[in-house]
Amino acid sequence: MTQELTIKVYADGAEIDKMVAAYETGKITGFTTNPSLMKKAGITSYTDFAKAALEKITDLPISFEVFADDFETMEKEAEKIASFGKNVYVKIPITNTKGESAIPLIKKLSEKGLSLNVTAILTIQQVEETVAAFKEGTTNIVSVFAGRAADTGVDPMPLMQASAKECHTKAGTELLWASSREVLNIFQAQEAGADIITCTPEIINKMSMIGMDLKELSLDTVRMFNRDIKTLGYSIL
Repeated sequence: MTQELTIKVYADGAEIDKMVAAYETGKITGFTTNPSLMKKAGITSYTDFAKAALEKITDLPISFEVFADDFETMEKEAEKIASFGKNVYVKIPITNTKGESAIPLIKKLSEKGLSLNVTAILTIQQVEETVAAFKEGTTNIVSVFAGRAADTGVDPMPLMQASAKECHTKAGTELLWASSREVLNIFQAQEAGADIITCTPEIINKMSMIGMDLKELSLDTVRMFNRDIKTLGYSIL
């Protein structure tokens, strides 16, 4: 029997049509974006993209990331992004490209009452420092890149379990399982105690397979091979 899903599923992307399609499924409870996804989607105006997204999605949280690499400019960008809407979370990377910690900035922005999504986190020390920097009474997300940790050959579950325990010591702080790779990650994230997982449109589409009979899936796979053979016109004899 398939475990019931209670974890929040956020859609990860920067294409408005796909974001709206995900929103309309009713399965999505929030959205995340990042500069890499915007580049891939061909976004030319950050502000226009953000406003267009917020016109379509008014009642779910959306995270928009700062672009600057210096903390002074990053602070100004964060304040502007926060002004886009009440459902906006400002994404702040845990360090800049020089490896300098963003914790002082995170603390400063949290004191101002901004809702933050601290991203690119990969160690429990980063999680602990981030949670400590949040002001009591604010709402925030801690994005731990479980998928990237797994890419190194390391099981991300111990990190995510420890991160969940740490995040839940402060009210209003949620743990997000980032860089998911497959539907299984949704169940792993829930088991680890994460509050949220971000999924690409491809993974969201595959959620319809949850609970599917594996014998039936085997037959569907054989039929898929057969369709492709007929389309390609291959022959052996």
